[in-house]
Amino acid sequence: MSMVHVAPEVHLVLDPMSSLLAAERDDVIAYSMDPVMERIDDLDKIADDLVNSLAPDRPLLSSFPGRENTSYSAGIYSNVFYGVIVGLVFSGILAIVIYMLSMTGGL
Repeated sequence: MSMVHVAPEVHLVLDPMSSLLAAERDDVIAYSMDPVMERIDDLDKIADDLVNSLAPDRPLLSSFPGRENTSYSAGIYSNVFYGVIVGLVFSGILAIVIYMLSMTGGL
């Protein structure tokens, strides 16, 4: 929020954000909110990135372009891997139980 001095000899200033032309006064202090707004914009980007991290098809702030579906693909591959491992362990235990029952004559 910077002021433009239109006519310094008569103390006229212009606010470019609101297009307000007014007399410059010594008893009014105006602070620039530009650094604060930049920090708020940075925090807004970080908050959007946090929300985007919950969806597997959204790009992340510090990731390379074209990696939107990486989390989705990694989730599918890891679940398939663990599904195969659990299935093999279950089949192995079932095969051992069937073998033990056939040795004792239970089946």
